[in-house]
Amino acid sequence: MTTLHIDHTSRWFGNVVAVNDVTMTVGPGVTGLLGPNGAGKSTLINMMGGFLAPSTGTVKLDGEQIWRNESVYKNIGIVPEREAMYDFLTGREFVVANAELHGLGAREAGQALATVEMEYAQDRKIQTYSKGMRQRVKMASALVHNPSVLLLDEPFNGMDPRQRMQLMDLLRRMGAEGRTVLFSSHILEEVEQLASHIEVIVAGRHAASGDFRKIRRLMTDRPHRYLIRSSDDRALAAALIADPSTAGIEVDLKEGALRIQAVDFGRFTALLPQVAKVHGIRLLTVSPSDESLESVFSYLVAA
Repeated sequence: MTTLHIDHTSRWFGNVVAVNDVTMTVGPGVTGLLGPNGAGKSTLINMMGGFLAPSTGTVKLDGEQIWRNESVYKNIGIVPEREAMYDFLTGREFVVANAELHGLGAREAGQALATVEMEYAQDRKIQTYSKGMRQRVKMASALVHNPSVLLLDEPFNGMDPRQRMQLMDLLRRMGAEGRTVLFSSHILEEVEQLASHIEVIVAGRHAASGDFRKIRRLMTDRPHRYLIRSSDDRALAAALIADPSTAGIEVDLKEGALRIQAVDFGRFTALLPQVAKVHGIRLLTVSPSDESLESVFSYLVAA
């Protein structure tokens, strides 16, 4: 099991601190690196890929230092966000050149191009490619040596919906195979659809780690919000508001439901079915209204 370990790592450029004392572990499966633009995601990925040295701290792959360690590069594939490419080459020539850096050749390049479904355009110059096609040929070059770790910086930029779905399916398969896949994004929908685990970076600092629903439940300083429909909303509201686990209840006439703020997640989730049973109330809908990745992200960014 190939695992990246980032330990008290910082990186600064002059007086600008891009990554500030970050510690995290990224293991097999698909991990989303989430954060606003300028949060430090690209800098962190470049340190994981061996493109940048940490100013302080360490970045290791299975216990081995990554920076200037050629032996670990064979295990890492990286798709940088930047657009700089050799536009005068064809897609096939570009991927073959990357294959040759690993002591491989045209056969492996062809397999990588097939994996990202770019054979149809492999003999066209890269300068004729759309942004989405450029992303896919960069992906092929990262996969050509069959790495156990894949690092992708905003990989879905410029892709049309079909290309996006194809890449998502590919990354899911790789995660299921036991590869360590990390991709950065500031698009919440992409992360929510694909990642089984998230790491959140805000202003260069590590803000949260884990499944976003578990992160939300640990945020005890913020009330949990629920949308609840029942056979008797008024009786349910009267029973719940008397308990200290409930901070506030609003009747949403448009939705025909109650909007409830719970300050004690564990107590409230145990109380709700008990109250319904005692008062003979049928619960028709119980839906967390702020347990989405978007809500968690907005809380963390505002913190």
